Amino acid sequence: MDLWFSEYHTENVRLSIRVEKQLYSGQSEFQRIDVFSSPEFGRFLVLDGYMMLTERDEFIYHEMMAHVPMAVHPNVRHVLLIGAGDGGVARELLRYPSIERIDLAEIDKQVVEVCKEFLPFTADSLSDGRVRLHFEDGMRFVRRMVDEYDLIIVDSTDPFGPGEGLFTKEFYGNCFKALREDGVMVNQHESPFYPNDAIAVQRAHKRIVQSFSLSMVYQAHIPTYPSGHWLFGFSTKKYHPLHDFKGLEWKARGIKTRYYNTQLHLGAFALPNYVEDLLKDVEAH
Repeated sequence: MDLWFSEYHTENVRLSIRVEKQLYSGQSEFQRIDVFSSPEFGRFLVLDGYMMLTERDEFIYHEMMAHVPMAVHPNVRHVLLIGAGDGGVARELLRYPSIERIDLAEIDKQVVEVCKEFLPFTADSLSDGRVRLHFEDGMRFVRRMVDEYDLIIVDSTDPFGPGEGLFTKEFYGNCFKALREDGVMVNQHESPFYPNDAIAVQRAHKRIVQSFSLSMVYQAHIPTYPSGHWLFGFSTKKYHPLHDFKGLEWKARGIKTRYYNTQLHLGAFALPNYVEDLLKDVEAH
């Protein structure tokens, strides 16, 4: 039998991956969770029909979420991860001995349990003693925090379903309040390519710039995400992602990466004109 998983990127475009086996399928309180194995992309996680990560290309997303801010902020000790239940961002951050504590607020405990069982290449990190798991709504968790974190990384699902509240003006304002005076927030910013996704990019950026005076967008190329072109937001109270970039110091750490490097850090903030236009349209209002 020829089995394929398909995710619709638009009504007219879909990504299909040949499946060897379905390893898990279950319905949590919040969403449907599936894990498949495939010959091309290894194991992959699907939530409510949307691909979250694959064994083959997850390193791109997780390295770009973690190492970009870590190469800019000189003293990250306390980190808040919102979402991130697969453990991939935590895995990358734990490579820095200077990090003392990672609070991880994940609304769906079942996601973490499934990832620990079937996706150890990311989820093994969640057993590290520096990681504290909080199974609650990230919006509610961050609302209680004031002047608490050096870095907040919002590794949310797409802006509908359980992740919808993580794209609101109130949420970004609470993240600003939870950061220390020199804190940085990084968020996944969706894809700018297809029209419906581009609207989500604009909406998130508009709400972030209402809270952060400096918010820049950077990019990566992730084969299994819609269009393969993905954006991240870098919002900061103090450190500029380019002017305060500490490339030599980061290299001296000796961290081995597969995607991120110091040249790429600089280039990732050089956006195509159509993306610049998308962002300027909302920055001007």
